[in-house]
Amino acid sequence: MRHKTDEACEQSYLSWLLEKGILSLCFLFAVFALITGIQKHYPKAAATSSSVGGRNLPIYCVDTPDKKIALTFDAAWGNEDTQNILDILAKYNIHVTFFMTGGWVESYPDDVKAILAAGHDLGNHSENHKNMSQISDADKKQELMSVHERVKELTGYDMFLFRPPYGDYDNAVIRVAEECGYYPIQWDVDSLDWKNYGVDSIIQTVCNHKHLGNGSIILCHNGAKYTAEALETMITTLLDAGYEFVPLSELIIRENYHMNSEGRQIAD
Repeated sequence: MRHKTDEACEQSYLSWLLEKGILSLCFLFAVFALITGIQKHYPKAAATSSSVGGRNLPIYCVDTPDKKIALTFDAAWGNEDTQNILDILAKYNIHVTFFMTGGWVESYPDDVKAILAAGHDLGNHSENHKNMSQISDADKKQELMSVHERVKELTGYDMFLFRPPYGDYDNAVIRVAEECGYYPIQWDVDSLDWKNYGVDSIIQTVCNHKHLGNGSIILCHNGAKYTAEALETMITTLLDAGYEFVPLSELIIRENYHMNSEGRQIAD
């Protein structure tokens, strides 16, 4: 014969289990919410669909039906023309991407802030402008994340675009960059402004480049001798040709993409 005290004990035990079950479920939901919240505050990991025939490729250009192109500036040495470049870009309401080394960020923090305040992308160009393929994976990560943290502390901005110095990369460089939450970026139109051939050379090289087309990424340098002087004519010529300038953050495909053998990013 069952006693009322036994039944009471069983009911209490069942209530205890139910309570613990609910608490456990709530705990799991709380953990999930916490993780989701944390993820929103860190850069999204770049997609791992950059491999073509066993080679990991950076983004050279983007497949798009729109006549959009991205103008980029590598900032590693010098700063004499940065404000002039920003003024010209503002005149035509054009937003671009600046890839900065750690040394440049440290030397010109106010310009880093000004670039971001003007609506341009901040991109990572490594800490010391080394050949990334020639250093260890640990050093690769250090080259990336030291700049990342400095810019984050300075501006609150989480960079997610990375251009390897000298355009030097191998499978490991691309892999490490993606593991750090970066989209590796190359170019398909080189202005050759770094060769200091002159203003007309820059304009002609870019505007008549054989690879220039929808989704092109143009390489310039803010510290090259003739870039600022050539910039306005280069911009107006490309605008007259029907191109629209957009920053890389708007041009690239963030997820669900693959690459072809020439480094063109294509949506799946």
